[in-house]
Amino acid sequence: MWTFVGPELEGQVMDPRDPAGRHPPAAPMPRDDIGRRDALGRIGEDLADGHLRAKGYRIVGRRERILRGDIDIVALDGRTVVFVEVRSRSDTRHGHPAETVGPVKQRRIIDLANAYIRRHRLQDCQVRIDVVTVTFGAAGDEPIVEHFQNAFDGV
Repeated sequence: MWTFVGPELEGQVMDPRDPAGRHPPAAPMPRDDIGRRDALGRIGEDLADGHLRAKGYRIVGRRERILRGDIDIVALDGRTVVFVEVRSRSDTRHGHPAETVGPVKQRRIIDLANAYIRRHRLQDCQVRIDVVTVTFGAAGDEPIVEHFQNAFDGV
């Protein structure tokens, strides 16, 4: 889909398969949803980082790029290398943030963690995968940060 930005057509969407415009345009697309979601994710990662540091973890990497993906946080808990997936939600109307880490996402995180381990030659280290969730409530409420250690196996 293409979104027009000219003043007379602003916000209207055209299907590129129908260039003649024979069908009425779809409803305007929300422009700030992606930016808002990305900002929410960054804030969630910052809160997760602070939570882990307060628990004594040493953060060794954030948004570690590897294999066309990224690991949100890489930390040390004592001598254990911890790969942390951070999930943030503005509320729980559509479920708890941890529910978004299904089997496909788990497999992806495991693949990224294994690639990181190989790249940094950490095969002899203890490793685990944690999930930290951040749920934002109404304006003025403190976000809820939950930490699920050893959330799933596979590394």
